[in-house]
Amino acid sequence: MTPSRVLVQLDCDPQPSVFDAIVAVDAGAHVLLRHGGVTPENVVGLVHGAMFTRGGADLAATAIFVGGSDVAAAEAVCRRVRTTFFGPVRVSVMLDPAGANSTAAAAVVSAGRHLPLADPEAARQLHAVVLGGTGPVGQRVARLLARAGVAVGVASRSSGRAGEVCSRIAAAVPDARLTPLTGGATEGPLNAALGKADLVVAAGAAGAILLDEPGRVRVARARVLVDLNAVPPAGIDGIAATDKGRRDGEAFVYGALGVGGTKMKIHRAAIARLFASNDAVLDAEELLAIGVALAGAGASA
Repeated sequence: MTPSRVLVQLDCDPQPSVFDAIVAVDAGAHVLLRHGGVTPENVVGLVHGAMFTRGGADLAATAIFVGGSDVAAAEAVCRRVRTTFFGPVRVSVMLDPAGANSTAAAAVVSAGRHLPLADPEAARQLHAVVLGGTGPVGQRVARLLARAGVAVGVASRSSGRAGEVCSRIAAAVPDARLTPLTGGATEGPLNAALGKADLVVAAGAAGAILLDEPGRVRVARARVLVDLNAVPPAGIDGIAATDKGRRDGEAFVYGALGVGGTKMKIHRAAIARLFASNDAVLDAEELLAIGVALAGAGASA
């Protein structure tokens, strides 16, 4: 008898995400066990329940999803989950707090339709600026681009925070080329970086204008602009949330909803992937690989 697919949803918020639960069901989870208020201190018993109830090949029919609105807290929980496993006694795990990993992966997949991100030598000739680069999604976009070889400017109102993010990414990606950026779009280091950017991704807070009309003039060289803010006003002037590869001058532009279709496909495919084995660990890089594979297979986004 084939065991039911059980997904254990571990959420750091008091109430587990309904969004993540619905996507899990749509992706093929038969049974969803939802737990809120999860911390590194109380997660071990939950993980043991996932590890020890089944054995052998049946372990692949159980998986863990770690989420929540606090990305740092979710990452800490995910680390504790992974250290609880031993030998072959483990289940697959996906980390996607606040949709940060799947959204960042979708943004990079979108950019990769127009830029040679899959070619290491060509990617090293590219320059990107991530506005709101110290936020959850911005950090992951910067990390994924840096791993591809792109020179990445991480923009923030705080030079200290931008520097910390660059240092953290550099520790994970030794060959990363990262520059912390501050200042306005028409002055300072950010202004200079925007002038030579091939790609600009806005990943700031909802309703925050990160690149206004004068700033758009500064990025005339850019070939791709991605605005991940779905709440008016636009994070990048002139981009609508529904834009999906629309040609705007020399650039192809994407809005939050235009990227969102790809994000949902990645999210659902990743949940399904969890049940293919008992040892998968799906972080931002793995979600990007899933997105690239979907794009290569001709999946619409």
